[in-house]
Parts: sequence; C-alpha cells; structure tokens
Amino acid sequence: MQVFMLTTHSMLIRPFLAFFLLLIASFSSPSFAQEADKATDTQPSSALLADLLENPETRDQLISELRALADPEKTQAAEEQQTSLVRQIADSTQAFAQQMTQQLLEALEVTSELANSDWHLMVPYALNFLYVIIATLLSYLVLRKLAIPLFRYADNLVSTRPGAARLVTRLVIVLGALLVDLLAILLAWVTGYSIALFLIGELGEMSTVQSLFLNAFLVIEVFKSLVRMFFSARYNGLRLLPFCAETAAYWNAWIAKISSFIGYGMLLLVPVVNFYAAPALGHVVSLLVMLTAFVYALAIILQNKKRVAENISEQAENSDFAFTKIILNMLSRSWHLLAIAYFAGLLLVTAIRPEDALPVILQASMQTLLAIVVGLFISALLTQVISRQVQVPDDLKARFPALQARLNEFIPTSLKFVRLIIMLVVFAFVLDAWSLFDFSAWLSSDTGSRLLGTVLSVAIILLIAKLTWIAFASWVEHRLSPTGRSIASARQQTLLKLLSNAVMIMLIVFTVMISLAELGLNIGPLIAGAGVVGLAIGFGAQTLVKDVITGIFIQLENAINTGDVVTADGITGTAENLTIRSLGLRDRFGTYHLIPFSSITTVSNYMRGYGYHVGDYGVAYREDTDDVTVHLRAAFDELMSDAEQSKDIMDELEVQGVSELADSAVNIRVRIKTLPGAQWSVGRAYNRLVKRHLDAASIEIPFPHFTLYFGQNKDGSAPPAPLNLVSTPASRNAEKSLEQQPDEARSNPQSGTDFDEA
Repeated sequence: MQVFMLTTHSMLIRPFLAFFLLLIASFSSPSFAQEADKATDTQPSSALLADLLENPETRDQLISELRALADPEKTQAAEEQQTSLVRQIADSTQAFAQQMTQQLLEALEVTSELANSDWHLMVPYALNFLYVIIATLLSYLVLRKLAIPLFRYADNLVSTRPGAARLVTRLVIVLGALLVDLLAILLAWVTGYSIALFLIGELGEMSTVQSLFLNAFLVIEVFKSLVRMFFSARYNGLRLLPFCAETAAYWNAWIAKISSFIGYGMLLLVPVVNFYAAPALGHVVSLLVMLTAFVYALAIILQNKKRVAENISEQAENSDFAFTKIILNMLSRSWHLLAIAYFAGLLLVTAIRPEDALPVILQASMQTLLAIVVGLFISALLTQVISRQVQVPDDLKARFPALQARLNEFIPTSLKFVRLIIMLVVFAFVLDAWSLFDFSAWLSSDTGSRLLGTVLSVAIILLIAKLTWIAFASWVEHRLSPTGRSIASARQQTLLKLLSNAVMIMLIVFTVMISLAELGLNIGPLIAGAGVVGLAIGFGAQTLVKDVITGIFIQLENAINTGDVVTADGITGTAENLTIRSLGLRDRFGTYHLIPFSSITTVSNYMRGYGYHVGDYGVAYREDTDDVTVHLRAAFDELMSDAEQSKDIMDELEVQGVSELADSAVNIRVRIKTLPGAQWSVGRAYNRLVKRHLDAASIEIPFPHFTLYFGQNKDGSAPPAPLNLVSTPASRNAEKSLEQQPDEARSNPQSGTDFDEA
C-alpha cells in the first residue's frame, strides 16, 4: 500500500510541477515586487520630478498635458475606452502575464540566492533544532506508553457496559481518554520548551525555528488526538465510529500522515522560509505543500472510492430513519467528490489567501468536525431512545391500557423530527464553517428570527394538540374500561366514541388553522371559503347531509348503541362502530357491513329492556295437548336448574296454548322472558330439553314422511305386511344417546355474537 502511494505520488507530482510554477505567478500577491520597487525607485523618481518642475519648458508642457486630460470630451472617450469589454479583457490578460512573469522571476532569483548561500553556518542551529525535535517526540512517546494501562482500563470499562447506558458511558470514557492524551501532548510540549530554553543554546533563549516547531507539534498532535476519538485502532471501546479495527487503523494512519505533512509544512516550513528567505518563496513552498497533499489525497480517495461507498450503503440499509437513509445513500455516491472538493478548497485557499490560509483552514475544519461530532452523538442518543419502549407502571396501565402504545407511537415520531432538525442545524454549521452561509448572521436577522420563532410556535402547537389528544383518548379509554370507577353502559360507550371522533376533528381543524395563522397566512378568507364550500357540498351532496342528520337523530333517540344486536336495512348483526354518518354491523357469519344512515328506514333493536324466546312446538294430532304442556313445563323446570341459564331468565314459563292446527301438527306456543340478548341462547337450550322430554314420553314430533299401502280387506282392516326389523349399531347408539346426554352436548354461545336472523 505504501509503495503504491509513493509511486503514485511521484508519478503525479512531475506533471503538476510546471503547472505549479504558473499558479505561483497567477495567484501570488504582488506586494513583494511592489515593496522591492518602492525601495529602489523612490529616490530616483522624486529627483526626476523635482528636475521637471525646475525647468520652465518641461513645467509648461506638464501643465498643458494635465489640462488636456481635464478636457470633458477626452475624459469621456477615455472612460468609454476603459469600460470596453474587449479592452478590459486585454488589460487583464496583459496584467496577468506581467504578474506571472514577475513572480516567477522573483522565485527563481530567491532560489538561486539560497543555492549560493553558505550552509555550513546553519549546522549548529540545525543540530539544536534536531535536539529539540528528538526530545519532544521521545517525551511524547514515553508519556503515551505510560498512558497505555489507562487506555486499556477505559476500553474494558466500556465493553462491560451493555444496554442503553453504553453510549453515554462510552462518550464520557472516550472524553476521559482524550483528556489523558491531551495531557501527554501538553507535557511533551512543556518538556520540549524547557529543553529549548534551559539545555540547548543560550540559557533562557529560544530560536524562532524551535518555537515554530513546538507550536506546530502542539496543534498537530491535538488534531490527531481528536482523530483518534473516531478511528482508534487499538481500543475498540474508545472508537466512536462503527469501523472494524483494520479499517480504523488504515484511516487513522492516513489522516495522521496527511495532517502532519500539511501541519508541519504550513506551520513550520513556510514561516521559516518567509522569515529567512522571502515571502514570495514562502508562497511557493505553501502551494507546493498543498499541491502535494492534494495529489496524495486524490490518489487515496480514488483508491478507496468503492470500498467506502459500500460501507456507507451498508450503514444506510441498517438505518431506520428515512431521512438518514436518504442522506447516507447520497453520501455513498458522492463522498469522493466531497473529499476531493475539500482538499481542492484547501489548495485554493492557500493560493488566494496565503497570509491566513492555515488559520482559515483550521477554523473551518474544526468547526465542521465539532458540528458533525455533536450532531452524531445527539442523533445516536436519540436513536437509542427511539429504539427503547416506554414502560408505563402497572397500575396506570390497568386504568389506561392503550396509553403505553400511544406514547410509544408519539415519542419516537417526535424524536425523529428532532433528529431531522439537528441534522439541518449541523448542515447549516458546516456551510457556515466554509463561509458558504452565515448562520449566525441569518439567525440574528429579521428573516431568520421570524422563521425560527414560527417553527418553534408551530412545533409547540402540534405538541400541545398531540398531548391533548393522548390525554383525552386515555380518559375515554378509562371510562370505557371495565376496571374504571364504574362500568360504562352501551349508551355511554356509543356517545364516548362519537365524542372522540368529534374531538379529533375539532383538534385537527383548530391545529391547522392556528398553525396557518402562525405561518403568517390570513385564515379569515379560509374560514369564509370553508363556509362557502360547506354550503356547496350541502347542496351537491344531499345524501351525505341526510346521513349526518339521520345519524344525529338516531343518537338523540338512543336507537342504537355500540354492542347492540340490531336489524338495519334488512341486515341483522352486532353494532361495532357508530359514526355521525354510518353504522358498522357484524353479522353472525363474521361479515362486516357498513350501512349509511340515509338508507336506514327502520331500526330493530333486540337489546332494549328484555327479550323473549317464542317457541311453537308441533306434536301429532293423536297426542294429548295437556300432556304435552306438562312435559314442556318439565323441560322449563330442568332449564331453571341450570345456573348458567337461569341467571338470564326473568320470569316463569308462559304457555300461550295451541297457536295453530297445522296440516300435520298441532302447534303449542310458549314464551320465555330473558335478559336482552340472552333470548337466543336460552331458546336453544330450551329446545334441546324439549326434544329430550318429548322423546322420553314417546310424544311424536311430526316431520315429513309417507305411508306405504298394502291393500285393504272388505271389513276395512289392512292385511299384515311381512316385515323383518333388524337392530343396527347406529340405532342402538341413537337409543343410548337419548338416555345419556353428556356435558359436551351443551351449547357454548359467545357473548355479542349469539343471535339469529330476524
């Protein structure tokens, strides 16, 4: 890897060297040339001007030329010539060529002068400088070795803290490890300063080069320690980014190399050249440093383009936040462009602003890094909170069963919105760091403060509306819950559900209106327009209006409540849902029917006060009806002995007598008064017992059959038929089933669905 990078670096540097010299002439400041000309030409120019003024002829000629320049027509012509686009291009091209040539000549002249210098005089200073470097770096390495046990302990401490508290614990421990690392850097810096002041050279004095190195060491190592927070190669627990150890070691080493190269080049080499040679040559060196760093970074970025994109795409797939997934997918496709643009920006800033290039770069980079770090930490903390479920105490859960579900739906959604705002703020800080957007000025402006206040106001309105709905829905749920202070009746359940719908609509309307008002929209015309639209809908959608009006009167008359068994529009079922416009019925087959109130002409409610099981029991004409009545009462007495059924029976058996002399049976009608909704289950249980009692008494229950005719004698008697009656296992089992009725034969109707078609 290193061989490849060095080879690539050497191949790419050569063609850029010629272009680099052109950049020097085009972007370098002309201050150096101007200062040199000023130093050499000031005195001759003053003497020449004095000679011109002393001579009367030349003085008169100068006055005439000045008056000619003051002529308005000539001045206007000169201005037109000056503002001509072609002339501007020509002047700019000429100035560019002259400046480029001048800067290139100055750089070559300074370089040749340095080549002819006596370098032997610099050897003692170079040795002292080398001693300071060795002492500082050795002291730093020793201090880092001494801090290894602390780093290992911190790593183990993070690994033993699983769960939700691990993120906060890791951040605190990583910050502690960073402080230890910074302390080692500071002690090494103090050691280098002490050696330079008291052990090397004259006592109490330090050369400029030594001071520049120590300051560069402090800045660079602090930056590298911050990088190790995210790309710690040796300690997995102290690494904030989700990389493996191999990947973290690779990027940590690469960032350390390029930051050291740029840092020592810009903070040490360039100031030394500026101080001991010339600013023009220092500008050349700074451009050379940044150009080399750009080429090296370009090679590494293009080499790792695909691998980094795959890692970012993998993180996007694992993200549960849609906005984060979109950002990561975009970053996976364009990360290399952003990285190249970053290093190209460093090169451009160095070329345009050589005097303060490094402070600008450091400030922008540190602000970007700080914004991203804080944003990532808060986002990760919110992600952990979102992934956790809110646990409501058991007593509160018993009173409000759905409160926990509502909170677990509301809190993660709100935190996702907060995370989106944080990402936008981080993006604004990054743009502000590179002077692409003045975030602080925008916040202090009228537009920014107004927009920020509007966003906060709308967010507070939405929060209050949502919390109001959660509180109201929980109260309704508490009233409907059987564990409440009193069990709600069917009427209360229906009205509470309708009230919930009305409150939800009201909250939505008021929230939208107030939010629009906060956004600066005039809601007066909207309200008037809504009235006109409502009137138009009333005329155009008369069926809808009829639904609503009929539904209102049905509720006022208490015709239907939730849970009632009703017949509406020819459909019998349990009323599951009631709105202001429609009725939802569930029939005995489980089919759900949605019936608009406008189509309901008659409502039959089987759940008002009491119910009756009415049974018509047919017996053969040869049976005694009084005897049949006795057995019907006996069946009812047995029914009353069943505790499960007797609790639903409100009165004694009512025998209404013979109701019909049908074609093949005599029908005897009885009626049992039951609690509302129990008439069907009581009737089925009574039918079962009637069948058993009539069979035991050999009372015939007629059913469709036919008679075989074998002829007739003269005296009216029928001749005997030769029949052979055979007893089969099926007939014997049928006889036994009449004698023994196990408990498994009992019916088990379900409450709320036990009804028959009308």
